[in-house]
Amino acid sequence: MLYALKIAGRYLTASKAQTALLVVGVAVGVFIFIFMSALIGGLAEFILSRTVGDISHITIEAEIDDPAVLISPNDLDGGHVLFVTERGRDRTATLSDAATWLPLIQAVPGVRAVSPQITGAGFLTRGAQVAQVSVTGLEPGKESAILDLEGYMVAGTVRLGSGLIVLGNRLTDDLALSLGQTLRLQSSNGVTATLTLSGIFDTGNGGMDGARAFVSLSTARTLFAMPQGVTQIEIKLNDLNAANTTALRISGLTGLDAVPWTDGAEQLMEALNAQAQTGYFLKTFALITIVIGVASALLLSTYRRRPEIGIMRAMGASRGFVVFVFVTQGAMIGLMGGVTGAALGYLALLPFPSRDAFQAGTLPLDITQGSYGLAIALTLTGSILASILPARSAARVDPVTAIGQ
Repeated sequence: MLYALKIAGRYLTASKAQTALLVVGVAVGVFIFIFMSALIGGLAEFILSRTVGDISHITIEAEIDDPAVLISPNDLDGGHVLFVTERGRDRTATLSDAATWLPLIQAVPGVRAVSPQITGAGFLTRGAQVAQVSVTGLEPGKESAILDLEGYMVAGTVRLGSGLIVLGNRLTDDLALSLGQTLRLQSSNGVTATLTLSGIFDTGNGGMDGARAFVSLSTARTLFAMPQGVTQIEIKLNDLNAANTTALRISGLTGLDAVPWTDGAEQLMEALNAQAQTGYFLKTFALITIVIGVASALLLSTYRRRPEIGIMRAMGASRGFVVFVFVTQGAMIGLMGGVTGAALGYLALLPFPSRDAFQAGTLPLDITQGSYGLAIALTLTGSILASILPARSAARVDPVTAIGQ
């Protein structure tokens, strides 16, 4: 075996220019493979962080109980209707035992933050101006547990307290509000509170910046006449891809209906899957290019070294020995090209920002998704497979014919 390795190494060093070109070709293919992996993986992370990063990964909402059925449908045929009840639109569902479930949910592995909330509709009034808003009551100290509200603040403070309110910049512009001004917030229950504007945020989302109001949980209890309980619990996970399994675990633990963010996001998931499929095709083409390049070069080497192969066969070298020499030659080329391409890919990706620092207008390249080990392993495997055909061709060389050429 050592003698075969020595011959394979000599074949590679005998034509250094050809070997260098071959290694460079393989390295370029590996570089493209790694670059595409980092780009596609980083783009998927960027899309997810922009679409799902600021929303709840799992949501538990209170359900409104249906009114009791006082008559059966069969009684309608007889024309006897005793009583009819319609679901009232102003009824507010409540998770009355939320305080019991919160410590259990927080202890579930993978849960980063839990935010009990009271939500509802209201009207914001300043002088003669009125704007309809969606009101969210947050627990003080957990203002940025789900939405990175602190990161979006452009004025004032995110800290919510009694009598304070935080609004989006579009809404404050419409109502000509500035920090420290007082305004009235009337809930859908008819309760009015006088609040002071303590902070202004800008998320870049027009709907949120123009119609969303954040108050403290205690203020929301007063507005919506809810002395205890909450209307929903929002949960943030360390890994948003684990939302389905974690939601099932929380449902089993609490008996509540925990809904992962993937419910209703089928179009987004289809788009990400299509993107991943495109990446697989591109990486497959890069691997095929490597295989064809190695196979072509080794085939040329086989035909060029037919006399030498004939001499080896005449001196008693078996066909297996010849096959091993050429397969080893292909493996060496694949290993050198794979390691070189992986190193170049890693160095090329170093200047790009990490996934947590992606910004709009820049390429979302994620250096952690370069698949370096996979690229080297596939290249080595592809090179070995590519060398089998030339190796078998070399093993079939007739010694007498080859020496006579």
